Amino acid sequence: MEVINITHSYDPAFVAEVEAESEQNVRLCYQCGNCTAGCPYNFAYDIPVSQIMRLSQTGQKDKVLGCKSIWICATCESCTTRCPNGIDVARIMDVLRHMARRYNYNTVPNVRSFVDAFLDSVEKHGRVFEMGLMANYMTKTRRFWTDADLGRKILPKGKISFKPHRIQGRDEVAKIFERYKEQQR
Repeated sequence: MEVINITHSYDPAFVAEVEAESEQNVRLCYQCGNCTAGCPYNFAYDIPVSQIMRLSQTGQKDKVLGCKSIWICATCESCTTRCPNGIDVARIMDVLRHMARRYNYNTVPNVRSFVDAFLDSVEKHGRVFEMGLMANYMTKTRRFWTDADLGRKILPKGKISFKPHRIQGRDEVAKIFERYKEQQR
């Protein structure tokens, strides 16, 4: 177990930023562990959810934003549902992902590349265009042939289109991305 000296690395601005962006009071967490116990992805985390909450409380910016767990989180809200203090833990995890992107923490490059490709697809088409998502992801990661064998199995079933589908509300989705970009400036 790693011991962290919180007196030397406490970043109060980080705590304030997490609380402001998530609209949650991380100080309410008393480490009951319900969030970790209910997390379906806990087996894959490098830092369990309850410890991420504690590290957030103690202002450990580099440790929190540099961990893999925030990228693996599926935002299923199991942690939020189980929290006895009503903390929206999933929202905090989402905010931590946004902060990690903003501050260029790139701990899990392939996961971040997938998230980027996914968001690019939704922004451009209003929904996910699977073929475009895969092409964008493969280009970002330079993993051109890793899943080539799956293509032979998927394409004949007609489940993936070579052209994006037009959807209603595409302009509204584009406005969401514009509002987000405005806030980031």
